[in-house]
Amino acid sequence: MDSEYLELVDLTALLKEGVESVFPGPVWVKAEISELNRKRNGHCYLELSQSEGGTVVAKVRATIWVSRWNYIDQCFKSVTGSQLGVGMEVLFRVQVNFHPVYGLSLNVDDVDPDYTIGSNERRKRQTIERLTREGLMDLQRGLSLPALPYHLAVVSAPGAAGLRDFERHLLENEYGFVVEVKLFEALMQGEQAADSMIMALEDIQSSPEGFDAVLIMRGGGSELDLACFDDYDLAAAIARCPVPVFTAIGHDKDYHVADMVANTFVKTPTALADLILDCYIAEDQRISSLETRVKLAFSGRFSAMLSRLDLLRGNVIHAADRRLSDASHSLDIFEARIASGDPRKILDKGYVLALDGKGVKLSSASGLKAGDQFRMMFSDGTVNGTVTSVEYKK
Repeated sequence: MDSEYLELVDLTALLKEGVESVFPGPVWVKAEISELNRKRNGHCYLELSQSEGGTVVAKVRATIWVSRWNYIDQCFKSVTGSQLGVGMEVLFRVQVNFHPVYGLSLNVDDVDPDYTIGSNERRKRQTIERLTREGLMDLQRGLSLPALPYHLAVVSAPGAAGLRDFERHLLENEYGFVVEVKLFEALMQGEQAADSMIMALEDIQSSPEGFDAVLIMRGGGSELDLACFDDYDLAAAIARCPVPVFTAIGHDKDYHVADMVANTFVKTPTALADLILDCYIAEDQRISSLETRVKLAFSGRFSAMLSRLDLLRGNVIHAADRRLSDASHSLDIFEARIASGDPRKILDKGYVLALDGKGVKLSSASGLKAGDQFRMMFSDGTVNGTVTSVEYKK
């Protein structure tokens, strides 16, 4: 047995010879970046891994020497808009090395950024298919925004330019509309961004405050910076949120899974502020329209009442004129009767009016006796006399 063992150095030498003979030149390797550490000297040290069913099945160290870092960094950034980062699936060209002390390692000398973009797109399609199977894609569409959304929960990074634009546009609006905005801070890019936003959504739902809407905003970024918004768990959390969720994540070219499952999505935080203001403007216009309709209705009723009043006044005046005319006619008849019974009219016809000494009309000779005074009234004068005797008809 003693003669059959190998010295460790001999074993590692054989391994080195074997590995380097199998891989004499560079090869392309697909892997996920699980660790990335850029040193002060410019070298970048990585851990590349592969997982299946949530279990890591392979892992190896890799190095991007400073002599290749600038090229790889610029190449990757020019296509993807982002720097290499943890969680990205990449396609590296590597030289396989085996060191007797440090073991197996890969020296990275090139990268295919198009693969990373394509990988993210494949994961995005898989996420959409899963959400569709689970009935989550349209769940938010069944929620309605109040006519006047006042209590707003905002999920964003504090101090972000998009958040400042949103608050300035909404809270300093020219109409003087007032809303209440509460910020729930979250990471908006990077490996932990999806989990951070999910926690913010959970905090919103557990808050004692009742919110009318949840607004998730970022305001643009590179394609890989925004890859967190294609995360299944984040999309599912948005879909299941009992409050309408609105997203304003990127610019015109960006459309993410989070946008698809949200109640409503717009392109920028400023556009999201406009959407809220439009609700208030629409309600203000509706109230103004009702005010105009009430005024017109009141004016119409008032005009109708005036018309009825004018008609009633006309009828009253007409009836009063008729009553007055009838009364005047009756008075004329009465005056005519009175006039016809005027003693002066009788005297003018040649009749004589006999009065006793007290001026009382005498209608017969009875009651007079000798010595009584009497007067005889003619149309042209009065004769006073004394009764000497009274003769009665037999």
